[in-house]
Amino acid sequence: MTDKSFQPTLAGMRAFVAIAERQHFGSAATLLGVSQSTLSQGLAALEAGLDIRLVERSTRRVTVTAEGAQLLPYARAVINAADAFTGVATASSDPLCGRLRLGLIPTVAPYVLPTILTGLSGELPELTLQIVEDQTARLLRLLGDAALDAALIALPAQTAGIAEIPIYDEDFVLVLPPGHRLSGKRRVPTTVLPDLPLLLLDEGHCLRDQTLDVCRQAGARVQPADTRAASLATAVQCVAGGLGVTLIPHTAVAVETARTKLSLAHFAAPRPGRRIGLVYRATSGREEPYRRLAGIIGTMIADEHQVRLAVERPAGRL
Repeated sequence: MTDKSFQPTLAGMRAFVAIAERQHFGSAATLLGVSQSTLSQGLAALEAGLDIRLVERSTRRVTVTAEGAQLLPYARAVINAADAFTGVATASSDPLCGRLRLGLIPTVAPYVLPTILTGLSGELPELTLQIVEDQTARLLRLLGDAALDAALIALPAQTAGIAEIPIYDEDFVLVLPPGHRLSGKRRVPTTVLPDLPLLLLDEGHCLRDQTLDVCRQAGARVQPADTRAASLATAVQCVAGGLGVTLIPHTAVAVETARTKLSLAHFAAPRPGRRIGLVYRATSGREEPYRRLAGIIGTMIADEHQVRLAVERPAGRL
C-alpha cells in the first residue's frame, strides 16, 4: 500500500519517464546524463515509495506496466511544469531572457525602434520585447506601478525611485520650409528662435519643454506659432506647408524629411540637444542586465548613425 506521506522526487519521475520512453536503461541514463546505477536507484525509490511496479525489466527488454502507463502522463506533466517553473524563474532573474516590457517616448520610438528590434533579435535571441509608446509622465507612472520594466526617455527623469542609465546624446536640428533664409546654415545662433514662427508639440511631450528650455537658455522668450502638433510627423508636415519652423532631434531627420522638400539648419556650438537613456525602478535589483541592454542599444544606434553619415556626405546632404 502506498505511503500517503510519500513525496515523489523529480529525479525519480525523470528516471521513470526516460526509461518508459527509451525502453532501455543505458539509453535513458545517457539522456539524463547520469550513471545507470543512479538511474536504477531513482526508479527503485519511486517504485518503493508508491508500492507499485512501474516497469518490468528482463535481459532483453523494458516494458511499462499497466500501472506505470496510467501514471506516465502525470509524471510527464509534473516534469514539464517543473521545467516551466525553472524557465520562468531564470527569465525573472535575468530580464534579458524572456519578456521585457519596454516603454519609449513618441519622439524616440519611430526613429530608433527599427534598429533596436533588428539588433536585439541577434544580440539577445531569448529576449521578447513588449513595446509601449507614450509620453514621459505616463511611462514613469507605469514604471512606478511595475506595469513596465524599463523605458527609453529623455533624461533626467527627476522621479523618486527611478534609476537612469545614459545611452546617447543628440543635437536638435532646425527644420525650415524650402528656400528659407537660414537653409543650409551650420552655425545658427539660438537667439534667432524668437524671430521665427516656432511650431511646438502638444503639452506633455518632453520635446516641447526641451525646445522652450533652449529658448530660455538663449535669453529669449519665444512666441510659439498658433499651430500645435501631436507628433513630430505632423509638425514637419506643417513646416512643409509653410506654417512655421520646428526643432527635431537628429535621429528623426532621415525619417521625417524623407518624403518632404524641407530645408535644415544646424545650430552653433554649444549646440542644443538632449540625452536619451534607459530608466528603471531602482528597487528592481536589475542594474547589471539593464546596463548591458543600454550598452547594446547605444552601440547599435552609434553604428546606425555612422552608416547614415557615410551615406549623406557623398550626396552633400545635411
